[in-house]
Amino acid sequence: MTGLQQAPVHALLSDGTTVRIRQAGPADRQAVQRLYEEMSPQNLRLRFFSVSPSSALQAAERVAGGDRPGYRALAAECGGRLVGLAEYEGLPGTSTADISVAVADDWHHRGAATLLLEHLADAARTAGVTAFSADALAENHDVLKVFHDLGLRVTRRFDGPEVHCAVELTEDETYLRAVEDRGRVADITSLQPLLRPRTVAVIGAGRRPGSVGRAVLRSIRNGSYTGRLFTVHPEAAAIAGVHAWRSVADLPQVPDLAVIAVPAVSVPAVAEECGNVGVRALLVVSAGLDTPQGSALMDACRRHGMRLVGPNCLGLANTEEDVHLDATFAARHPGPGTAGVAVQSGGVGIALLDGLGRLGIGVSTFVSLGDKYDVSGNDMLQWWESDGHSDLALLHLESFGNPRAFLRTARRVAGVMPVLTVDAGRSEAGRRAAASHSAATATPTMTRQALFTQAGIIATRTVGELLDTAALLHSQPLPHGTKVVVVGNAGGAGVLAADACVDAGLVVPPLAADLVDELIALLPDGATATNPVDVTAAVGEETLRAATDLLARRGAADCVLVSLVPTAVATATGENPVRALTSGPGPLACPVAAVLPGQAARVELLPAFGGGTVPAYSDAEDAARALAHAATRGNWLARSPGIVPELPDVATVRAKSLVTTYLDAHAEGGWLDPRTAAALLDCYRIPQTPWAWARDENEAVTAAERLGGPDGHVVIKAYWPGLVHESEQHAVHLDLQNASQVRAAHRDLVRRFGDRMTGVVVQPLAESGTELFAGVVQDEVFGPLVVFGLGGTATGLLADLAARLAPLTDLDVHDLLTSPRCSPPLSSRAGSPAVDLDGLAQLLHRLSRMAADLPQLAEADLNPVLTGRRGAAVLDARVRLVPRRPHDPYLRRLR
Repeated sequence: MTGLQQAPVHALLSDGTTVRIRQAGPADRQAVQRLYEEMSPQNLRLRFFSVSPSSALQAAERVAGGDRPGYRALAAECGGRLVGLAEYEGLPGTSTADISVAVADDWHHRGAATLLLEHLADAARTAGVTAFSADALAENHDVLKVFHDLGLRVTRRFDGPEVHCAVELTEDETYLRAVEDRGRVADITSLQPLLRPRTVAVIGAGRRPGSVGRAVLRSIRNGSYTGRLFTVHPEAAAIAGVHAWRSVADLPQVPDLAVIAVPAVSVPAVAEECGNVGVRALLVVSAGLDTPQGSALMDACRRHGMRLVGPNCLGLANTEEDVHLDATFAARHPGPGTAGVAVQSGGVGIALLDGLGRLGIGVSTFVSLGDKYDVSGNDMLQWWESDGHSDLALLHLESFGNPRAFLRTARRVAGVMPVLTVDAGRSEAGRRAAASHSAATATPTMTRQALFTQAGIIATRTVGELLDTAALLHSQPLPHGTKVVVVGNAGGAGVLAADACVDAGLVVPPLAADLVDELIALLPDGATATNPVDVTAAVGEETLRAATDLLARRGAADCVLVSLVPTAVATATGENPVRALTSGPGPLACPVAAVLPGQAARVELLPAFGGGTVPAYSDAEDAARALAHAATRGNWLARSPGIVPELPDVATVRAKSLVTTYLDAHAEGGWLDPRTAAALLDCYRIPQTPWAWARDENEAVTAAERLGGPDGHVVIKAYWPGLVHESEQHAVHLDLQNASQVRAAHRDLVRRFGDRMTGVVVQPLAESGTELFAGVVQDEVFGPLVVFGLGGTATGLLADLAARLAPLTDLDVHDLLTSPRCSPPLSSRAGSPAVDLDGLAQLLHRLSRMAADLPQLAEADLNPVLTGRRGAAVLDARVRLVPRRPHDPYLRRLR
């Protein structure tokens, strides 16, 4: 049962209320009986089909029987009160279970039944249940709607006044979208008191002018906050001009949001006090909480249903007209606008706010997540998606709590607005630093990059690069491709700009001959139009505008990069070539960016015709990277979402049984022996070259005669438990051509490895082909990562491999096969063996399915995978299993 056997979990109802989902048992007898006894006669009749005094007692006794084979009961509670109950009882000899669900009368229509059934279905899947069955009265429209709206496949059969419902528990895309939609509604509702509070109280605003709490209080007061503002101080009558109350309980109104800026040791007690009076959200800027203090803070938040930002954060701000809340200790108020910003590091937050302010890009919502105990980047993406104000999302995340849910959310949000992030912690030193100051979990670079790519997130390397890209996306339409025309008034600067574009992955194509002729006729003497287009220092504003307009109208490229250096010629004539980009009858027909080497700022947004802006960069490399990011986004948006193939021929049940059997015998896990590894691959129909297991010399000879084929050449590999790479141990003999050579090779292996060798693998010598590597790495946080690249002796560092998070869509597989690291050896070349790309794609899909099905799969190395004219097949496989409980990343629960 996922998660619940170890500890209860908290989750949100549709109205934003936090409930605790846990396993019900003998201790709940009285609570269950009370749940039913407090129901109205009508609801009791709908639940039990009759009204009987014994119904409540019988139901309580059933739950009090405890967790027995085939039975599971889950309780939902809030404030110590049991408000909902869901149960299943397995039907003997089947994989179906009967279910029932009940919710307290005053908790109807808040999503409690649906949430309980989601968790019950998760527990049932883990136990091997594939379907639920339930009987309901036809007049019980509420429960029938609950079943219908789950997102699972439901079949109804009417029998008089009753309806029999059969619910298939398969998690498909329809179900995941339904869960996602419910989670988004609940999440956004729960964030209202945090981000749109009607009342705010600051606790810990000291008398000292330099205190953090006082700075936050001053920012709120001076920032034109539209709601009521309170402060709490045990002694002072007023702080920074705001009347102070002695305690939270003394406030004349319960605040929606409490800002806590007290010493770390006092934070849990203050949070408890806030919860006791009904505060709905906390912003904890205090730093330095130790593990017990942090646990006590989270416990208070969960018990009292308070959402939490922080601790150890800069604060939050909402510039919406009817809110105007700046609860930060930043030096300046963020200007109003449409960019949503969420950061873990307060320093990065200040840098982003300052940079956006210089560019004139306003902020809709700013949240400094700090140590990210509760509210995360996932929450903020959903908020911006629905707030009606944001059209640009900027993130700085050093850790991921639920990256697979984040991937789905980010992919959906990226479809409607650009999502940018700083790729923090790329180096080992960076990951150490992130972990030291924000409690971040170190995330390998390859895994993080796979997440960003699949989600459509634009990942930049620095804050400056993020601001460069934000400036372009904020001001220009997306390019339709990667072709760029470089226009400049100095030949050398144009060449540098062209080089920068190519280095960034853009294409600088030659121009068509007729277009070249038109440009030459338009431009001053001495101009060249080969791309880069050198318009010379003598070019005037109107001529430059006409030339760039011609390039855009003719579709010569997907974007135009104009590099302009200050010249004495322009000064003498009073011309300003930059005005060619910012004035005129209207914007160009394609995106345009300027490079102005004389510009002091790294990037500026130049006011342009019609109220628009044009991004101007001081360095061509910055402009080229921004254009490349925009082109990548345009390409991502133009693609279909991709599909995960169903693969109906895989034997998932058999594979899970094999894994269970192995782990029952090896409690700590380990590397599978060749026969077990091959059997596991067979469950997913991953093609393998023929092979045989031989326990002694005679069996090796017999196997060689059977497998050697027409030429009789074979390979034998020694095996013993714990052996991973036989080549490193020189435990392989190649190209054995007859029985005597097989015997000699086997004797050599026995002589060198003795009793630890338990047998040998015999295979026919592989035909020529391309050797590749395919594998799986199970990340504790991110889940399974499928890795692909060159194989055999060419397998090197992770930098030589491409990777995607499982499950793989058809587009993910295409990206792996065509990645720069893998594409050259797979492309058709004269004299090279043919490559079966379809066979490779199938192999990767099947490997992905195996990884997604089996959380116990810690590692799988298929190396080499040989592909040639007869298809793709695995020559050698290493698989490691570890004991690990299944974990559904999409099950609704709070951190």
